[in-house]
Amino acid sequence: MTNMKAILFAGVIIAVIVAFWTSFAPFALDASDAEVVADAATVEGAEGEHAEEVVAGSEPLEKQDYVTIMGMNSRILIWIIAELHLMFGAFVLAVPMFVLAIEFQALGKSKADPIEAARYDKLGKEFAKLLSAAFATTAALGGLLAFALMSLYPTFMHDMIRIFSGSMLFYALLFFGETFTLYAWVYSWDNLLHTSKQRWIHISLCILLNIFGTAIMMAANSWATFMMAPAGINMETGVVTSLYHAIWNHLWIPVSIHRILGNVAFGGFIVGGYAAFKFLGAQTPEQRRHYDWMGYTGNFIGIIGLIPLPFAGYYLGREVYSASAVMGNQMMGGAFSWPFVLQVSMVGIIFTMANYYLWMSMQRMPGIERYNGMLKYVFIIIAVCFAIALTPHNLPLSGEERAIIGEAYHPFSKFFGVMTGKMAVLNLIILTTFFTFLMYRRANKGETVPFSTHGKNAKIVVFVGAALTVLGMGWYAQVIATAGDVEASTMKYMWPLVGLLVAESLSMIVSAFLTIYNRGILAQYINYGVTVITVVLFLGFYGFIVMAKANVVMRYITVTQVFMILSCIGMNAVIDGVVFRNAKIIGEIKWGKIPARSQYVLMLLCVLIVILIGVMGFIRSGLRMEWHVYGYMQDTSATAFTPSVAKLGVINATVVGLFLGLVTLVFWLASLGEKKKKLVPDEVKVAVPEI
Repeated sequence: MTNMKAILFAGVIIAVIVAFWTSFAPFALDASDAEVVADAATVEGAEGEHAEEVVAGSEPLEKQDYVTIMGMNSRILIWIIAELHLMFGAFVLAVPMFVLAIEFQALGKSKADPIEAARYDKLGKEFAKLLSAAFATTAALGGLLAFALMSLYPTFMHDMIRIFSGSMLFYALLFFGETFTLYAWVYSWDNLLHTSKQRWIHISLCILLNIFGTAIMMAANSWATFMMAPAGINMETGVVTSLYHAIWNHLWIPVSIHRILGNVAFGGFIVGGYAAFKFLGAQTPEQRRHYDWMGYTGNFIGIIGLIPLPFAGYYLGREVYSASAVMGNQMMGGAFSWPFVLQVSMVGIIFTMANYYLWMSMQRMPGIERYNGMLKYVFIIIAVCFAIALTPHNLPLSGEERAIIGEAYHPFSKFFGVMTGKMAVLNLIILTTFFTFLMYRRANKGETVPFSTHGKNAKIVVFVGAALTVLGMGWYAQVIATAGDVEASTMKYMWPLVGLLVAESLSMIVSAFLTIYNRGILAQYINYGVTVITVVLFLGFYGFIVMAKANVVMRYITVTQVFMILSCIGMNAVIDGVVFRNAKIIGEIKWGKIPARSQYVLMLLCVLIVILIGVMGFIRSGLRMEWHVYGYMQDTSATAFTPSVAKLGVINATVVGLFLGLVTLVFWLASLGEKKKKLVPDEVKVAVPEI
């Protein structure tokens, strides 16, 4: 094992050196290269800094406003540092969120089952160990990014500091608060687990840590989104008219929501990859069980963040269109359409691998043989949906091929290339993934108990769940019925949406009554069936009609789908939790009894989420193209243009390699202090009692 670590350490060092060499050597500042990167100075930690539109009275930046070091391309340097800082920051922000949930689990079990509570404490503490190791690296990269920005883009940074000086000081104070809270939380762990009161103190520190982390992220987001949708300044003179509006600009909340969910998915899959590596090197059954459970937990957290992420992405995309039609068109139909195909590819592969891992996880559960027959249908659905999602609207056809077809687009595949078709199959992938999770929850559970044995609280939970979903869909139905931006002649295309929301609401009410009358599983089938028919089939085809006759209705269709999908997932989770409560257990989960290939899937998920975050950051930042601040400050440097997809691939691969190498090094260094248990011969073969 020592030799393996030495080899790994040497490999990381070599990878870092090679990555930096290959990144900068081919891309030394060259004005003739029309494809160099899109993202220059990011103030936030991962995006670039271009905008788009000439500033009416503002003086353009001159050559002396841009600095180069040793002939290196400043944009590439900033891009790489910023992405690395963002990725480490995403991990640091996400880990306290799911450790908080783990601490609450431990608190709930501390009296009834101290052994199980200790198991959760051990898991949470290991997460915290990874967090403290990554925190210092995040801070170091943040300092490097700040100095690089001020050195390479002095005029741009001077203007940003002039506008946001107050919030930047607040950002620094927040960072101090997060630092002190983090170390107080980590180093007090063992001393605050003896009583419920002490546990609450420790949980309060974790809550405070989450508040500081989220506030830091949102402060940085305000600077980055200002560069995309500037507000609160005079666009001609640059005079600050409202710091509040500069911070709370049009894209601040959409980007923050999208990043929080992305960070949760990112952190979960990174932890899953770490657990997989530790599992493969485990020397005792106890270690295998622990890291198997940790890997499952990481994958579960990743899925929790991944499922709503496409909805947050749609919300962000819609607001980008609202802020600038030019940026919106570039995003989906212009220079960034193929990066979007790459993004969809990553999302599809991640969903496929996450489902595959869940089905492999079920094989360690007695009773799963009842559901194994569904496996092939799950992956057929995902494969078909993935293929449709990857289909572009305009195929790269030659002139002869176009002449044979008789039109610019393929007569069949053109329908799969538009947003309505992609949203339909993406929704089906999400529903299928949630179905897989439901199968996992009930895999080792047999006969259920009558609903009446659950007491009044169960009825309250079911009806509150139904009421919340009905109120949400009812509210949006009212929004559709009173839409002010839709002409009277177009309203006839809106009423079917209201009808579908009413039908979905009725299915929620019916499901609630069926559940309390011991027909919970039937209620789930009805709820799922209604959602698939309305969201995937009806709205999937209805969108094609609306696009041709009333395109404005499309934005309402997509939001309707979001409400219905989330309502279905929420209600089914409530029903499943109640129906299988106290159900007969066929057999305990055999943690550690899982094929080794499952751990390679977790590692692959770790790599894929890092690639996805890199591509998404490029798209979000590159939309500003040759601008530092959209409509206010133009980038006049020699490299102010959007790169090709090939160039994106090279730089993003470099970032991914550097991040994975650094995170491996950081986690390895954090593990050096672990106390190793000396094993006697054959001790590894001794069975340890199941936890």
